[in-house]
Amino acid sequence: MKETSLASQPTPLASPQASPRPNPQPNPRRSRLPGRFARLPELAGAGFLPIGLFARLPLAMLTVGTLTLVTAVSHSYAIGGMAAGAVGIGSALGAPVVGSLADRAGQRIVLLTAAVVNALAVAAVIAAAYWTPSYTSGLDALGVLVAAFIAGASSPQVGPMARVRWMALTTHNLRAGQGGSRSVAANRADLDTALSYEGTADEITFVLGPALVGLLASLITPWLPLALAALLTCILVPAFAVHPSHLAVVPAPRKPATGVVRPEDSGGRNRWAAAVVAVPVVAMVCMGTFFGATQNALSAFSADYATAELAGLLYAVMGLSSAVAALSVAFWPQRFGLAARWVVAAFAMSALSLLLVVPAGIWPMVAVLLILGIPVGPVMVTVFSIGGVVAPAGRMATVMTALASGIVAGTALGAYLAGQLAQTQGAAAAFTVAMGAAAGLLVLGLVTWLVMRGRQQG
Repeated sequence: MKETSLASQPTPLASPQASPRPNPQPNPRRSRLPGRFARLPELAGAGFLPIGLFARLPLAMLTVGTLTLVTAVSHSYAIGGMAAGAVGIGSALGAPVVGSLADRAGQRIVLLTAAVVNALAVAAVIAAAYWTPSYTSGLDALGVLVAAFIAGASSPQVGPMARVRWMALTTHNLRAGQGGSRSVAANRADLDTALSYEGTADEITFVLGPALVGLLASLITPWLPLALAALLTCILVPAFAVHPSHLAVVPAPRKPATGVVRPEDSGGRNRWAAAVVAVPVVAMVCMGTFFGATQNALSAFSADYATAELAGLLYAVMGLSSAVAALSVAFWPQRFGLAARWVVAAFAMSALSLLLVVPAGIWPMVAVLLILGIPVGPVMVTVFSIGGVVAPAGRMATVMTALASGIVAGTALGAYLAGQLAQTQGAAAAFTVAMGAAAGLLVLGLVTWLVMRGRQQG
């Protein structure tokens, strides 16, 4: 039976009581962006795209910045790695908490609070790093590790919050009873465009953040990248928090209002959503494992053929093609359903990952990474879209932040596993971790396709 596109299904609402909220958008002005992307500033309002892009840069700088500072001060790669790991663990645990609070209290107050706490925690990391008298053991660095954990846990989740806003904005007219001008399909196309942009924005910041850390730390001083991250958090995160687009997302009530029914609640669909919400989260753990393993394996590979410092540039090549491919998702036909997109892109990613063991030099690896990045961006965009479809009522921010934290946790897992194999068996063995993660994404995509197909047949 041919799969019915999920694009034809109603887009999940940001909140079951969103209809009374007035339209938060200013009077739309003609955008200078090309094609479908010209619609995005009209939806979100002036300034949302640049603010949303650069407000997530501090998070991209935090892990690498902590690693660089603590390693430079302690003269210990092990302690530096422990501090970076504390950031990752804190972010993986704290992100869903931040998302849950945003679902209940609203994005603005949660983001403003997180910005203050995070800036203070980052400042504490800098202070603790320099004030620690000695680093003879990991116990001596306890203050640094605690501060790093708090910095990770309090990180403002700008990317997931932006996705929640797009999901609310693209369905605002329908919720407000103004759906005559734009159909469900048109709103679905707007959401595809917005999420493809978000995937590219993530890729850009994940490449730009570490590069900026390396540049500032090597040319000026190791503490400057973290100080800049704290400053950007204080300026850009509040700007994102108070942007009028936050009005589109209404906090979920503690008890559902009488008579309010989400479209997906009919026919037991909400029960299915609760059952399958873990699948995209696990998929993002696989995606993070792929990232972390590839990064570490590339370090070993580049050390064999040139110098380990080239690993960051090699990884950026994959990020570049991934970002461009993520943008292309906006132009994919809506009849190509989300589950089918996941399966096809993950199959390509799994097959192309086998090429990682083929190159015997830097330039051949550049070519492989450039090709491998093409399916990576679409997989990320699609998994976030699936997460929006299966998110329970009033839990959109919780699910989006859980997906983001899955990437963080997976990155740490992949880096650890690949590092162990690279140390004992070399780069080729380390790349097998990335191959396994890509295969896991394919399996989870098939599971999602089967579940969604069963829902449609039922």
